[in-house]
Amino acid sequence: MTETADVIVVGAGVQGASLAFHLARRGARVLVLERGTIAAGATGRSSGFVRMHYDLESESQLAWASFPYFRAWSDMVGAGDCGFVRTGYVQLVPAALADHLRANVEMQQRLGIETRLVGPSEVGRLVPGAVTDDITVAAYEAASGYADPSGTAAGFLTAAGRGAARVIQGCRVDSVLVDRDAVVGVETDRGRFASPVVVDVAGAWAAELARTVGVDVPVEAWRHPTAYFGLPDGRGADFPIVIDESNQVYFRPEGREMMLVGLESGNELGGSPDRPLEGLRPATLEEMVSRVCTRVPWMADGTLRTAHGGQDGITPDQRAILGRAGPDGFYLACGFSGTGFKTAPAVGASLAELILDGHSTTVDIAGYSLDRFAAGRLLVGEHPYGKLWR
Repeated sequence: MTETADVIVVGAGVQGASLAFHLARRGARVLVLERGTIAAGATGRSSGFVRMHYDLESESQLAWASFPYFRAWSDMVGAGDCGFVRTGYVQLVPAALADHLRANVEMQQRLGIETRLVGPSEVGRLVPGAVTDDITVAAYEAASGYADPSGTAAGFLTAAGRGAARVIQGCRVDSVLVDRDAVVGVETDRGRFASPVVVDVAGAWAAELARTVGVDVPVEAWRHPTAYFGLPDGRGADFPIVIDESNQVYFRPEGREMMLVGLESGNELGGSPDRPLEGLRPATLEEMVSRVCTRVPWMADGTLRTAHGGQDGITPDQRAILGRAGPDGFYLACGFSGTGFKTAPAVGASLAELILDGHSTTVDIAGYSLDRFAAGRLLVGEHPYGKLWR
């Protein structure tokens, strides 16, 4: 007998997990199908930032609506542990974008976000030993930090399983099945599953799955290496998350003895998402060290501990695609472009509302629809910094 569900969610990363949680707590029967294991894709390699600073208002809204989940996980989810660590967050931009940053902080404050402007001297206090002579103004979120992406996904799914949700790992979805222009289920390597609603949350594989129902999704594989460095002797992890647009690098503490570092440029786009992930290239390592030491020269005495590559799906405007597309009952939640972790709670809530009620109320996600690309309505902030990944 074919197993049936009210909604099939394809992908058990943090976005699929959040959606399953929000659907299940509304009483929907949910089946989550995962080709690998929970959080095996982009989620498991995420840097786990929990911050609200964006140059696009709706993205800040999604992050702000998600923030309470990380701060009060046991109350709002009640299963597992998201592992939130409060560190604070600093956003640095080139001097030419200082007015854009000021405007974006004003926008975020109107939303109620706990953020403020700081000058170079305060950046130097927040990030001990940092070079600040190129800083005009920065943004600071004292309550922000980072969390455990894999633990977050697992917690959402454990809580969803207390309702009417079930997860099947090691189940590759080959196609979405359609009858008379309406979704009726999926075909997998473990047989057929029936449902009138299928949500494509397949990350780097999202476009491949969407093509099975004739939907062209502008999502391609995006690959990004991350490295962990041991802190020099005598240096503690007493610094916030820093996104340094001037040097196209970001870093944050990892535990008490390490620093996580990633680059904003030199990312690999395109190619099959099934090809093996490569290790950290020597040239990339040298670039990481050079850029992070430009901001915090004391990291020259740090030591490489480990590194890994990860991948996600990226869109032309580097913003997610959310909502209905193609046949009746087919939904997209993909193209998060490497920044989807922190917004997952609110995206899951908003998409569950769209599926069950016909519209979203937690945050209006209409602007993230697929048709924006054909209509030329790319999502760009009113005071943009430019693309994050270069």
